[in-house]
Amino acid sequence: MSGILRLVVAWATVAAFAWFGKGWLADLSSPLWAAGLFAWLLVVIFWAAFGVVHEAEELAHKLGEPLGTLILTLSIVIIEVVLVSAVMLSAKDAPTLGRDTMFAVLMIVLNGVVGLGLLIGGLRHHQQSYNLQGASAFLSVIIPLTTIALVLPNFTTSTHNGTFTTLQSVAFSIVTVALYGVFLLIQTGRHRDFFMDAMEKTRAVEAAASGEEHGLTAKALMLSLVLLIANILPIVMLSKSLATILDHGIAALGAPSALGGVLIAAIVFTPEAISSLKAVARNELQRAINLCLGAATSTVGLTVPAVLAVGLLTGQTVVLGLAPTEMALLVMTLILSTLTFSGLRTTVLEGAVHLILFFVYLVLIFSP
Repeated sequence: MSGILRLVVAWATVAAFAWFGKGWLADLSSPLWAAGLFAWLLVVIFWAAFGVVHEAEELAHKLGEPLGTLILTLSIVIIEVVLVSAVMLSAKDAPTLGRDTMFAVLMIVLNGVVGLGLLIGGLRHHQQSYNLQGASAFLSVIIPLTTIALVLPNFTTSTHNGTFTTLQSVAFSIVTVALYGVFLLIQTGRHRDFFMDAMEKTRAVEAAASGEEHGLTAKALMLSLVLLIANILPIVMLSKSLATILDHGIAALGAPSALGGVLIAAIVFTPEAISSLKAVARNELQRAINLCLGAATSTVGLTVPAVLAVGLLTGQTVVLGLAPTEMALLVMTLILSTLTFSGLRTTVLEGAVHLILFFVYLVLIFSP
């Protein structure tokens, strides 16, 4: 019943903004009016995002790992890409939005969610195990993709201010998509077992030996996919309206420009973060790692080509290079993540260190 109500409210909001939205958004000079519209859209988008997570998790239980978490991660990242693109297209002057959103996602996921998850898991279960091969595979893709996208632009000589030339944008977009595509083939194909814990591997082997498959009929799969898309579409269709209000609010308040990326990342990834923390609490660390590291991989793998494409098509400047303090935070995060997931078990200590880095990131947003 709650799922039906969620869809009714989401699509009713879409209809309302399609019919009256142009007039509502024409004058946002009243803070109360702008705040009311923003709160309305935020609640509906949040609720629909939780619907996406719910439907994706239903598929996850039926399809098993790592396909389940991959579907959830891709669904969430697609929403992020749409929101970023919508803000860029509506604002016409948001050169750093893609960079800020990607960096915010990396900090929130790799430090905030991972840190809190490892802290909760350590306090509840003392030590937790996972598949080292899967974590290593994620990091082997995250490190070059983030370095190419967010660090390299600061050191190229063809352009300045952290931007790419047209040739570089096209070439690096192709490389990013290609590397991410190879990773997906590995994750869903011959090395699928890298992303399962020992118990899941045993179940998979037993199911293969007995000839059993996941109990998912074509009709059930189609229904789950339809419900998943039905929850994603309202978010996509409302993203432009939210982007207009968000852009106006940041400008009116004189808030840091990076705050826009943080808000988008928080809006999109909160449901997935909750799902990850629940998995850790159930001692399913491998699922949480698949969600967190998968989100970081997908974010860079899909957002970089998207924002560069928007920039090339619209003629907007796209700044990807991070500021020096942000580069230092990113390097620390990547090194720490490599150390955290270099052993077979995690403890409270790793969680505490990740949370400290996340706190430093939050401070630097408002006091760079």
